[in-house]
Amino acid sequence: MESEMLQSPLLGLGEEDEADLTDWNLPLAFMKKRHCEKIEGSKSLAQSWRMKDRMKTVSVALVLCLNVGVDPPDVVKTTPCARLECWIDPLSMGPQKALETIGANLQKQYENWQPRARYKQSLDPTVDEVKKLCTSLRRNAKEERVLFHYNGHGVPRPTVNGEIWVFNKNYTQYIPLSIYDLQTWMGSPSIFVYDCSNAGLIVKSFKQFALQREQELEVAAINPNHPLAQMPLPPSMKNCIQLAACEANELLPMIPDLPADLFTSCLTTPIKIALRWFCMQKSVRLVPGVTLDLIEKIPGRLNDRRTPLGELNWIFTAITDTIAWNVLPRDLFQKLFRQDLLVASLFRNFLLAERIMRSYNCTPVSSPRLPPTYMHAMWQAWDLAVDICLSQLPTIIEEGTAFRHSPFFAEQLTAFQVWLTMGVENRNPPEQLPIVLQVLLSQVHRLRALDLLGRFLDLGPWAVSLALSVGIFPYVLKLLQSSARELRPLLVFIWAKILAVDSELVVALSHLVVQYESNFCTVALQFMEEEKNYPLPSPATTECGSLTPVRDGPCTPRLRSVSSYGNIRAVTTARNLNKSLQNLSLNEESGSSVAFSPGNLSTSSSASSTLGSPENEEYILSFETIDKMRRVSSYSSLNSLIGVSFNSVYTQIWRVLLHLAADPYPDVSDVAMKVLNSIAYKATVNARPQRILDSSSLTQSAPASPTNKGMHIHQVGGSPPTTSTSISSLTNDVTKPPVSRDLPSVRPSNVGSLGVQYTPHSHQFPRTRKMFDKGPDQTTDDADDAVGHKIFISATMQTGFCDWSAKYFAQPVMKIPEEHDLESQIRKEREWRFLRNTRVRKQAQKIIQKGISRLDDQIFLNRNPGVPSVVKFHPFTPCIAVADKDSICFWDWEKGEKLDYFHNGNPRYTRITAMEYLNGQDCSLLLTATDDGAIRVWKNFADLEKNPEMVTAWQGLSDMLPTTRGAGMVVDWEQETGLLMTSGDVRIIRIWDTDREMKVQDIPTGADSCVTSLSCDSHRSLIVAGLGDGSIRVYDRRMALSECRVMTYREHTAWVVKAYLQKHPEGNIMSVSVNGDVRFFDPRMPESVKVLQIVKGLTALDIHPQANLFACGSMNQFTAIYNGNGELINNIKYYDGFMGQRVGAISCLAFHPHWPHLAVGSNDYYISVYSVEKRIR
Repeated sequence: MESEMLQSPLLGLGEEDEADLTDWNLPLAFMKKRHCEKIEGSKSLAQSWRMKDRMKTVSVALVLCLNVGVDPPDVVKTTPCARLECWIDPLSMGPQKALETIGANLQKQYENWQPRARYKQSLDPTVDEVKKLCTSLRRNAKEERVLFHYNGHGVPRPTVNGEIWVFNKNYTQYIPLSIYDLQTWMGSPSIFVYDCSNAGLIVKSFKQFALQREQELEVAAINPNHPLAQMPLPPSMKNCIQLAACEANELLPMIPDLPADLFTSCLTTPIKIALRWFCMQKSVRLVPGVTLDLIEKIPGRLNDRRTPLGELNWIFTAITDTIAWNVLPRDLFQKLFRQDLLVASLFRNFLLAERIMRSYNCTPVSSPRLPPTYMHAMWQAWDLAVDICLSQLPTIIEEGTAFRHSPFFAEQLTAFQVWLTMGVENRNPPEQLPIVLQVLLSQVHRLRALDLLGRFLDLGPWAVSLALSVGIFPYVLKLLQSSARELRPLLVFIWAKILAVDSELVVALSHLVVQYESNFCTVALQFMEEEKNYPLPSPATTECGSLTPVRDGPCTPRLRSVSSYGNIRAVTTARNLNKSLQNLSLNEESGSSVAFSPGNLSTSSSASSTLGSPENEEYILSFETIDKMRRVSSYSSLNSLIGVSFNSVYTQIWRVLLHLAADPYPDVSDVAMKVLNSIAYKATVNARPQRILDSSSLTQSAPASPTNKGMHIHQVGGSPPTTSTSISSLTNDVTKPPVSRDLPSVRPSNVGSLGVQYTPHSHQFPRTRKMFDKGPDQTTDDADDAVGHKIFISATMQTGFCDWSAKYFAQPVMKIPEEHDLESQIRKEREWRFLRNTRVRKQAQKIIQKGISRLDDQIFLNRNPGVPSVVKFHPFTPCIAVADKDSICFWDWEKGEKLDYFHNGNPRYTRITAMEYLNGQDCSLLLTATDDGAIRVWKNFADLEKNPEMVTAWQGLSDMLPTTRGAGMVVDWEQETGLLMTSGDVRIIRIWDTDREMKVQDIPTGADSCVTSLSCDSHRSLIVAGLGDGSIRVYDRRMALSECRVMTYREHTAWVVKAYLQKHPEGNIMSVSVNGDVRFFDPRMPESVKVLQIVKGLTALDIHPQANLFACGSMNQFTAIYNGNGELINNIKYYDGFMGQRVGAISCLAFHPHWPHLAVGSNDYYISVYSVEKRIR
């Protein structure tokens, strides 16, 4: 669908304004994510979901002060009144038995939520009994949480002084118990539940006493002599949680149809009290036949989701969790609902208590305080679920009909799906997210829930963080053990999203790979092998001969199949690594080799002498040395030097490093230089005699030749260090200057020195050592040694590539890319550019069709900063690029303004010999080629808001020796195929695929002279090369290398200035030599079909691709323009203007691809543009 959108014409445009479809169909080179983005990982979001202080409530104190049969003096009860305590009527049995039964029931109710806790009952206790109970539980719990449940229905209400009531031994008096003392006994962390009237007073007193304790702690910490500091420090109450049944001025409800301990019932038996309360509402009349007695008969168990009671409990858990997640701040939600299993259950049930008790003008209180939740919309979903369940009860109980499961979860998934598909870009999080995670427990809805969850996680890192904060981790972790094949692709996708955002989970997952190795590896490998149709992003993979890791894009990755788990391990063997290194594109010609191997430097005397012995001056391994080592060394010299096979893994790695150190891309060369410096430093250190310290006598063996000189590797332009002690070139990065718009950049030389005489730490140990001995202490004389050592130890090579690759997993892959969105700004900009292109083509064609009689109207003239060597028109904007030896200047030929000027970055002994605009129809890039074989691609040129930036660079041709008289490097660019043809002072034509960033073909020229001009035709797969010996050679790149040269013309006798292949099916070859003979060849014929003679002594020539024109520049200071018949149209000898001066010797010229414009550069630094007469334009 996306490709169709890309190729579809613009809608709503007239035929005259319609963009050319070819522009939409043309591929874009070097415009993938890796070229447009900085190679670094995404900024990691702070992950608050992982609880560092996860706790468990291990002990529970149940303190019941009921005094059955005796009402407290300050409470006047109604008649009738609520009497049930833990669903037991205390008056239905003896007081003592009732008290014990109620205590046992309360313990059972708590055990439903935390069966493994240690429970202790204290029934109608005294102060000492409470103290003994609390101190005992705290002592056994240690640092874990303790719960204190207080039922004060049989004692007076709490006091404003912070006291609750218990009994004396004889139950003749009520005895106050200070909350301050209770805090001391309970310690922290603790949770307190108060079920009594005016319970809010206890919460207030608790906070006041906690603040008092904090102040006492601060005083004791500041002044150790203070009396408080001499006393045992009071425990901090920061981690204490409180749940109270009502506010400080409220009484508990006394409705006879409700239990007296309504708050406790809500906290410990939520489903039972919720159904009871639902039946007491007026809305229950809509459900006929449902009574309070009937709801006691609901079949099933709470922990069986297949039964009515279990399903209601499941729905209740999902709803209360959802309400809490949507209303509470994230950190508070994590603390109360994810830290402790029992605390989470109590707070979920507390939300129900708030809803029920507020309906009776009673407000439950918590600390920390929660926002109001009793009016949340999800409670209506709960009422509907209860309504559906209760409406089936009469027929289920009386007739035995099957239970119909609630549509609650299916409907919530639908709501979540609506949010995903219909929501706007910036929106609030979906409130159904906690329910989606609950649904993962259900086999019926699991597949759909995983699919929706994957789509949600695909929205970005924020979505992953939200899901983790809800609690996704244990769910998807458990699902890894599932054997259901249909879940595997979804699980791989979800885990990829999670791991990309929270990399710390990789460590946690590595342990699971061992535990669930068969399942987890099966999931990953079988998905890669069998289920490639699922649109997952993949980290960049590296292919043989590639310049950089290959990636088709974040939406359409290429997954490489792995047939078995054993193959994964086999990839890392030395044999396979060696084979991969041999296939690298850097390893091109068999004649080149490396100079030495890092694996043998420390032991080989020949290597040591070659590098430079300590007695001699420092051996400087510079850029030029590296380049020479790459080119000149032979197999024999290599083998004699290092004594190992050339095909060993060490030599292959070292050879790759040498190539990378000379890479034209600065970041690549910098990293490689650091590695080489580090290896060279260690090699020379190991090769020189060392000082040996003996720990007992501290005697020192003098080295044979004391020295502190090391080996240095310098990059291009680095000034050689003096003979003074210095390792700065080894340790300091060679800085790259910022791109300058005014002057060519010059690489700064290395500065600074650090005197170091290095002795490896290992050489300082005595012959015999004790186990775990750390070795001798460093003396003060070795301080500099340690500095130098640490610098190299800490200089580990790190790149952001892995993090950047992982970042694609965190980015949306299901969303339509912005460039494919018809309403996006990027799409509109592309439409505008393509309309502009169409307009330029049509207007230029009209002028050409009128006929061109003269081409000498000077429309632009300016002095270039350097002597122009290559000139190139942009095909659709009024911009012209002019290259001198090592810099590029951009001019606006319509306004006559200089737009930009920057340094190309090529070494000082090289020159720019070719330029091409890539993606000229869209987002243009500029490709430059230099005579050392390096290719650089630039963006943001001629941009007033941004600095020019190198997109990529690589060594297009190897073994090119820069000369002033050679052809340098010549290129030809095919936008239709993304292929780049390169040649020059070499004996091959090398073809690069810029999409895959691979060398795809090396075509031997079969000649002993250089290639001076290249021209190709993608439709016929032909390449035409003009050579320095005058021959014209035609190659068919579809054929085998031994047969691909299909035609050779030897009619020219001198250097071919230009060879051009016309781009239509019957197009001929046009070639011109320096002698001025113009020849036309039909590729099917062995001889020329037409010969013309023009002026001799040509220095430059170009052919207009649309008009029947060609122009030539002469060393005799003039430019001549001819038509296709060889007829002279006009000469250009002088610049326009009063007293116009003579044109200098022509150094370069180029036609505009569409307009009848000609740009001419001359040795006098001037660049001029000529066009047809103004009346024609």
